[in-house]
Amino acid sequence: MLYAPMSRAAFQTALKDPLESTHFPELGTYYRGKVRDNYSGKDGVRTIVVTDRISAFDCNVGTLPLKGQMLNYIAAWWFERTKHIADNHVISVPDPNALRAHECTPLPVEMIVRGYLTGTTSTSIWVHYEAGARTFCGHPLPDGMKRHQKLPQNLLTPSTKAAHGDHDVSASRDEILKLTGMNPSDFDTAAKMAMELFAFGQKVCAERGLILVDTKYEFGKTRDGRIVVIDEIHTPDSSRYWLAKTYEERYRAGQNPESFDKDNVRRYLAEQGFKGDGPVPTIPDDVRITASERYLEAIQTITGEQFEPSLEPALPRLRANLGVGR
Repeated sequence: MLYAPMSRAAFQTALKDPLESTHFPELGTYYRGKVRDNYSGKDGVRTIVVTDRISAFDCNVGTLPLKGQMLNYIAAWWFERTKHIADNHVISVPDPNALRAHECTPLPVEMIVRGYLTGTTSTSIWVHYEAGARTFCGHPLPDGMKRHQKLPQNLLTPSTKAAHGDHDVSASRDEILKLTGMNPSDFDTAAKMAMELFAFGQKVCAERGLILVDTKYEFGKTRDGRIVVIDEIHTPDSSRYWLAKTYEERYRAGQNPESFDKDNVRRYLAEQGFKGDGPVPTIPDDVRITASERYLEAIQTITGEQFEPSLEPALPRLRANLGVGR
């Protein structure tokens, strides 16, 4: 393997060869997600390739250098450390950009847990609150709260899982059950797991000087009927992270917290007038590298480990590690 110390130069090198998509039909039936390329094999094993694609406002908006490797790394780290709370689908991690998992039937809901009144998208709790709403996903909210303020308690705010090009819809438990027709027991089992996983994630992050602000969990049902965590967990793609030591000062000053996720990309797109509709603005290389650097800082802060990427061309390396032809 060819490794390089993590520096801006490494990200600049990676910019030239992003892993935007894959084509490995030998691995099984293909499904392209927002970020992941999924291959369902006849043996009940799903191979998931985590690309460098970035999704914002429910749209694919380009790529970030080394993002796929970083997401796969931190997801595997969290999956291993949370399996005492909730079982997950992971079998192995054969490549920096890939994992193999048990094939599951996804539940038709995203379990979003929020600890703070924040966000920029149409499904965010802050956007609704700012518009005058005082109930969100069935939860009453007090008057007089400010943006980025800590909520009185962690809230489960589930949403539907939108098809490509559509937008997710945040809703209460009863509304989700009505919209999806899912089994109430399955919903409640996944909801309990989500709240426990989030509390554990907050505890781990607090010990590392970070605030786990909100996150998204996806769950699936195995062939033997167990509900397990799928997709990813506590990554900077599915979660919002803030730096704890500067949060209070910046909050009192009315400033945005220092974030360790793709929020800077969302903010850039919003400043260009893009919030999910119309053509996607081109994201400058500097914004893309800065986002990757923030991902890296979060990952190394959480794990306490130095992340070392592979700078080998991704597709040949994946073919070798996954055992597929050229």
